[in-house]
Amino acid sequence: MYARVIVTVIFFLGGVFSGTAQEPTNHLPMGHQGMEIDRSHSDESPETFVDQIESHTGSGTSSEPGSTPMSMIMLHTDNWTFMLHGQAFLDLQQQSGPRGGDKLFSTNWIMPMAQRRFGSSTLTFRTMLSFDPATVTGRFYPELFQQGEAAFGKPIVDGQHPHDLLMEIAALFDTRIGEKTLLSFYVAPVGDPAMGPLAYAHRPSAAENPLSPLGHHLADSTHIADDVVTVGITHRAVRLEASGFHGREPDEHRWDLDSGRIDSWSGRFTVSPAANWSGQFSFAHLTSPEELHPEEDVLRMTASISYNRPFTGGNWASLLLWGRNRSLNNGMVANGYLAESTLQFNKTNYIWGRIENVDRTNELLVGTATPGVEERVIGRVQAWSIGYDHEVPMVPHLQTAIGVQATFYGVPDTLKPAYGSHPAGVVAFLRVRPKGGMHHHH
Repeated sequence: MYARVIVTVIFFLGGVFSGTAQEPTNHLPMGHQGMEIDRSHSDESPETFVDQIESHTGSGTSSEPGSTPMSMIMLHTDNWTFMLHGQAFLDLQQQSGPRGGDKLFSTNWIMPMAQRRFGSSTLTFRTMLSFDPATVTGRFYPELFQQGEAAFGKPIVDGQHPHDLLMEIAALFDTRIGEKTLLSFYVAPVGDPAMGPLAYAHRPSAAENPLSPLGHHLADSTHIADDVVTVGITHRAVRLEASGFHGREPDEHRWDLDSGRIDSWSGRFTVSPAANWSGQFSFAHLTSPEELHPEEDVLRMTASISYNRPFTGGNWASLLLWGRNRSLNNGMVANGYLAESTLQFNKTNYIWGRIENVDRTNELLVGTATPGVEERVIGRVQAWSIGYDHEVPMVPHLQTAIGVQATFYGVPDTLKPAYGSHPAGVVAFLRVRPKGGMHHHH
């Protein structure tokens, strides 16, 4: 019932508001002289998929539909363009049921970038920082049925880990091979290999959702990998990439920089047939991703379709995602399915929904990496979330919103004795991000 309500509300409103005529595009002239700081809003989108790849406004080398807006502050000099974008939530979480928890915490990230053009080539330096290690106490925040990574030497269950302080340190080099072909290189001591869609923290379809998806470790948990090297080639609307990286996920000590030999690989195929559409398929071999299961290698497969539609006074962004892990140790297969959509309307209002159907393992009940206990799938959990926030001017040059989100869960019979039949969660939050717009120079 909840799933039908969420889908009906989000997609009906999306159709109603996106029927409004699209705002005109304002192209900026080439050759800015001197220095300029630009905080104005612009819905200008890249002219081609190749242009969109060169902008590198997401994490790693991931791409979104070319019409996707991005709120950022930009500074132009004669030779360089500097960009800053990010987001922070201050959350008050309350969950019901025998295993529900409550907490006040903040999740956040900030991404400074610098770009310079050299003839037909572009050089980009980018870093991403998160202060989660200080603002998420106890090494995780409560989230029913969530699994992945460790805290205090035990698996995190019913909770989501904070990100590391250093989420990305990367250099990117793109060079044109003809007008419609781009050769790209990406090197990052910590960064994002060619695997899955844009990570949840950066997706426009999840931009207002303060909590991570339950399927995070089935689809996009590799977005903070160590020692990443990626090469990609883009021609017209098609992109092929291959990455080598260290497969171990970050440990529970979030302030340091983890490193290791390149022992894992991934490949990704991306297609963007129109400015409003993008899809990807990826496959990866992860060597010992889990700290508490060092003997276990994983094959991960993902597929996703993204849709974005800007319109007067708003934007509509949606994603369909499938992720699958197969253990090479015991053959266990776990799948996760996700649909999420965020609708901005009347400029300052956002409504969103997320639906998940995710396999969960006996680690939820065992709660520790017990010797002799083999991890196995014991049921599939459904989660339906719906939320709303409204932007309220508070601080100059920041977009500030106050919002609330409710999540309802469908519990398999195997987990009802531990969780109850109808657990739910509510989170109230304050969201801030830099106020600005996306600008592209052609």
